[in-house]
Amino acid sequence: MTAPGAVVFDCDGVLVDSEPHSVVSWLTVLGRLGHPATAADIERCIGFGFLPTRQALALLGPLPEPEVLAPALLASLADSFRSGLHRFPDAVDTLAASERAGVPLAVASASARSRLNLTLNSAGLAHRFSASVAGDEVSNGKPAPDVYLRAAHLLGIDPVSCVAIEDSPIGAQSAVAAGMRTIGIVRRAQDRDALTAAGAEVVEVLTGDVLGV
Repeated sequence: MTAPGAVVFDCDGVLVDSEPHSVVSWLTVLGRLGHPATAADIERCIGFGFLPTRQALALLGPLPEPEVLAPALLASLADSFRSGLHRFPDAVDTLAASERAGVPLAVASASARSRLNLTLNSAGLAHRFSASVAGDEVSNGKPAPDVYLRAAHLLGIDPVSCVAIEDSPIGAQSAVAAGMRTIGIVRRAQDRDALTAAGAEVVEVLTGDVLGV
């Protein structure tokens, strides 16, 4: 297997187990507002990013404008992260294997820059990447290919030579649309078939061998 020109990681659900923290932060803020959304409603929005999640939840009850809601969510998320943000060991090992092989690394996330920075810094991973792209820094969020194309551009690498790692079907669609070989790591069993349908190579555990490094 030929080594990739670069490896581009999704963040939430691939590098760190942040989704439970996200659900808690949404429930905390929505609870203060008397909003009726449940944990299941929020979990259905995993991989969407802030604005699409807000749009989906606004169908269930009124919500503040994004510029009011986003800071409240970020503060609640920071509180939750302080209780301990788990890094997936297989992702950390794969990062290390890629570094040893001299393969450039980037992050392409649906999260806004403020959220992405909080997550990477809380996990102690920000310094491991040569480039990162947030969902609010491109014209179109996932499942459009923009974040992955931007990450490849920042690295100076042809997207076709990159490997992307995703855990959500929406994210996998984004990476595939960018022309990248896409690895779908199964963090939630219910996503397996949808990751395959999106065009990802589905694996149970991330390793350097899976990426070709």
